Amino acid sequence: MTRSDGRAKDQLRPIKFERNWLENAEGSCLVHFGRTRVLCVASVSAGVPRFKKDSGEGWVTAEYAMLPRSTESRSDRESVKGKLGGRTQEISRLVGRSLRAVINNKALGENTIVLDCDVLQADGGTRTAAITGAYVALVDALKWAKNKGIIDSVEKVLIDSVAAVSVGIIDGEVRLDLHYEDDVRAQTDMNVVMTGGGKYIEVQGTAEGAPFDKSELDNLLAVAAQGCVELTKLQLEALK
Repeated sequence: MTRSDGRAKDQLRPIKFERNWLENAEGSCLVHFGRTRVLCVASVSAGVPRFKKDSGEGWVTAEYAMLPRSTESRSDRESVKGKLGGRTQEISRLVGRSLRAVINNKALGENTIVLDCDVLQADGGTRTAAITGAYVALVDALKWAKNKGIIDSVEKVLIDSVAAVSVGIIDGEVRLDLHYEDDVRAQTDMNVVMTGGGKYIEVQGTAEGAPFDKSELDNLLAVAAQGCVELTKLQLEALK
C-alpha cells in the first residue's frame, strides 16, 4: 500500500543536517526528518554534577522540548505551566542515555555537555530526529573543546556514533521512519537507537493495536537496523 507521502515502506524521509546553525553554541545542528525539524544545540561547560565531582569523569545530559506551534494547534509552554510533562522528561532522558552510550567519560574529564533539543516542527519521529541530530551537534562541540585544549582528542572521547529511527506495522506492513499519518495508524510502534557499529542502545516497542509475534519483531529490528546504517552514513557525510 502506498504511503501518504509517496515513500516506499523501507525508505527514510529526506534527511538533512544543517551544522553550526547557531553562532553562539559550541555545536549546533538543525536536523530535518522530512517535515520534522529539531534544533539540537551542544553546550560545553567546566565542572560536573555533584554526584560526579572528583571522579575524573565528565557528564553528558539532554533536555528536550516542543515549541508551542511545532504542531497544528498551539500548546502551552511547560515552563509557564510550572512543571515538565512525563513525555518531555522521558524523551530528555532517552536522548541523554543515547549520547552517553558512545562517550568515554574519563577522556572527557570533569566537563559537562548539555544537548538541548527543541522541536521546531513535528511530523512524527521527533525523538529519533533529536538523537540523530544531537550526535552531529555533539561532534562539533567536541571539536571545539579540542581546539580550546579542554580535551586531548575527539577520537578518545567518542567511542562510536549513534543514530535512531522509528519503525511500525501499518495495515500489516512494516514501515520505516514513521511520519505522523503513519504513526497514528500504527498497530505496532517502535523506536530503535543504535551505534554506528551496529549495537543496540535502546529499543522501545509497543503494540498499539494487535500484539506482535517474534517474526514481526525480528522484521521490525532488521528494517530499523538498515535505517540506522543509512542515517550513520548521512551523519558522516554531513560531518566531513
